[in-house]
Formats: sequence, structure tokens, C-alpha cells
Amino acid sequence: MLFSDKHVPRWIIFFIDLLICLCSLVLAYFLRFNFSIKEIEVDSTLPYNIPFVLIVRALSFYFAKTYSGIVRYTSTKDAERIFIVISLGSIFFGLSNIFSYYFLTGRFVIPYSIVIIDYITTIFIMTASRLLVKTLYLEYKNPSKAKSNVIIYGAGEAGLITKRTLDRDAGTKYKVIAFIDDDQKKVGKKLEGVKIFHADHLENLLKDNDIAHLVISIQQRNSPKKQSVIETCLNYNTRVLNVPPVHRWINGELSFKQIKKIKIEDLLGRTPIKLDEKQIKNQLRGKNVLITGAAGSIGSELVRQIAKFDPQKLILLDQTESPLYDIELEFKEIDRIKNIEIVIGDIRNKDRMKNLFITYHPDLIYHAAAYKHVPMMENNPSEAILTNVLGTKVIADLAVEHHVQRFVMISTDKAVNPTNVMGASKRIAEIYIQSLSRHTSTTKFITTRFGNVLGSNGSVIPRFEKQIEKGGPITVT
Repeated sequence: MLFSDKHVPRWIIFFIDLLICLCSLVLAYFLRFNFSIKEIEVDSTLPYNIPFVLIVRALSFYFAKTYSGIVRYTSTKDAERIFIVISLGSIFFGLSNIFSYYFLTGRFVIPYSIVIIDYITTIFIMTASRLLVKTLYLEYKNPSKAKSNVIIYGAGEAGLITKRTLDRDAGTKYKVIAFIDDDQKKVGKKLEGVKIFHADHLENLLKDNDIAHLVISIQQRNSPKKQSVIETCLNYNTRVLNVPPVHRWINGELSFKQIKKIKIEDLLGRTPIKLDEKQIKNQLRGKNVLITGAAGSIGSELVRQIAKFDPQKLILLDQTESPLYDIELEFKEIDRIKNIEIVIGDIRNKDRMKNLFITYHPDLIYHAAAYKHVPMMENNPSEAILTNVLGTKVIADLAVEHHVQRFVMISTDKAVNPTNVMGASKRIAEIYIQSLSRHTSTTKFITTRFGNVLGSNGSVIPRFEKQIEKGGPITVT
């Protein structure tokens, strides 16, 4: 089938391109001589020029590999390659004319008017044929009636790339019907045939059209209109997606899989706290950093943040394999896997942990491994003690034994005057860390208490999100 998922052999594309070149050359002669066959016969150069032109075009296509791309995914880069290859071939024809006229026969090999017409028609037909196949393929895979309407917020380069990503990925079933932007200079213009509106016009667009999604492509983290845009979409039950920063794109290209749901923190309506990144980088750069509980909510975010500061090695320790594997895949996508070691293990297993310290020699430890669910620990108090207390003791003792520079324990506000097993177990761990800190000078111990972590695993936010997606009701206890 023409639109099957199997790729057409490259040699077929190669010969189709040559056939297009043949048709373009013949068409150029017909246009030049006003479709008069008699005048073409009088000129008599066509039969001799056909093999010459096809040989030149074939060689240029072969070396430039214009036939190697997948036609149904034709991009601007493919069009640029075609333009360059055809241009070089036509320049060669022009140079051949000069050489023939002044040094050989005193005649032009190909009339210059034919060269120019052939140049224009070849580029047009080759590019148009590929775009036609792409359009038909996308329409075949995703009929217009089945597509969801999408608005892209941001009519800059990132917005354009986002549109092309949605168009290219036949599985998205999205149709971009409008751009919105804060820049008044862009309003009223079109980007690849899609009109640009001011961000203030969003509510009217949502009223007049059945908009399923709004994709935020702007790269400014704190756009003045961003909060208002998100709130407007929520009022109209329009799902908001977000394009990641450019540095997280794969090989400089945006993948549809990277376009994610908007994060909860984007709805807070406040400016995020800015950290002294220079000081943090000085502390982390070139160090071996161990993160326990690396697959958890806090641990995984620590991994993402610390990875930006060029540690020599990141050791990710957790006993849950699936979330740990997900983190590994995430870092493979952004090409930061080279300095990461994935370790599956239980912090209560002293021999296993000792072997880990001997193998990786951590300089810094962020201890986030713990049981944190209050009701579950009430029913399983022994597990809370074994992990939160004894597991912490194992890691802390090994930190002292192996002269770790800094040990940061992630605790909880529930350790303040604890009224439950989980809080009490974390408080005991804090007291032990404090005692170690007073009796050792080789390792600096730090304890930080977290309150309710927004959107963490097992918290109310993910639960509310799932209930809302199912149409409610929301359970409040």
C-alpha cells in the first residue's frame, strides 16, 4: 500500500527523482519553444541533453543522498538539501556551456533559458511531490474529523518547531488552528499558514472553537501572561501541555513524547525561589554523589537538579526497580547517562551498602530513602523502624567510616513533636545523626525537614488529578 508503515526502497525514490528530472527537462523545452514540437526538433539538442542531464543529476543525488530520507516525513532540511543539490547541478550546466562555447564547439551544450527553466521546475516538482506525499500520508493516518484542535502559546522558533512536531507525528491526532503570543508585532501574521493572535484573545478562541489542548512553547520561565493563560484554559476545561527547555531536547530536536502535562508548580502564581547556582556548582562539580531513595519524589528531583552541576558520578540507590529504570530512560534521552550509576539495594543491608561505598567512594550523600506514609506505617511500625532508623544508621555509620565530606538527611516536619510512628521514626533518626555530628569531624551532617511536597507520590495532588480526569468527585478527608 502507498501509505503502509513499510518504507519504500531507496532505489525506487532514486529513480522517481530521475524521472522527475527527465520530465522537468522536457517541460523546460516545451515552455521555451511555446509547446511547438517542430521548433524543438529544429533545435535538436534535447536528445543529446537528456543523458547528460540525467547522469549529472544521478551523480549529485547519489553523493548527496537525497533519496535516503523517508518521504512521508519530509522536513525543511530535506527541502534545503534538494535546493542545494539542484542548484549545484544547474551551475555545472552553466559552466559546461562556458567551457563548450569558448574551448570546444563554439556552441552552448544546453541553452541558458532551458537551464533556468529546468532549474525552477525541477526544484518545484521534487519538493512539491514530497510535500504532497507527506500531506496525503498525514491525512490518511489522521482524518481531519478525528483530530483535536490545538492552540500553541508562543509564535517564536520553539512554537514553530512544536507545530512541526505535532504535524510530523502522525500518532498525535492534533491540528494546530492558532498561535497566541504576547508580542503585538506578531499579531495578525501567519506562521506556516496558521494565524497568530494576541494572548488576550485566548478566551474568544476557546469560546468559538472546540479546543482540546493548549501547548505552551514559550521558553521564558516567568512570562507575565503565562499564569493568566493557564487559568483561562482551566476555566474552559482545556488541557494544558508544556514544551521542555531547549537543552532537554533530544539531539536538538523536539519529540512529541517530551511534550508533557503542565506541572503543578506552574499554577502557584508565585515566582520560584532562585538558588545560588554558582555556589552549588562549586560544591557538586567533580564529586561522587550518592542519592538514596533516588526513585522517590524527592530523590528523583534531587537527581535531576544535581545532574545539571557536572558531578563526576551520580550513584542512584533504591530498592524499587521500575521507577529507577524510568529515571535511567529519562537521562538517556537527554544524554546525561554517562556519569550515572544505577544501584538496586536495601539500605538496611549493611554488607551490600558497605560494598557500594567501597566501589563508588561517595563524597556527598543525600539520604532520601524512607517510608513516609503515615497510615501505612501505623499498621507496619516495624518496617518504619527498620528503614527510617536502622537504615539511616547503616548509611550514616558508613559515611563516617569512609570519610564522606557531607551527609544530608531528608527528614519531615512530622518529626516535630511526633504523634505517629512515621514521625517518631524520623525523629529518632534525626537524634542519631545529631549525636554522630557531635562526635566526628570528618563528615559534616545536615538535616533538612520537608513539609508537604507538592505533587509527590502518594500525596493528595496526584490523587485529585486522577479523580478530576475521571470526572470526579474529589474525595476530601
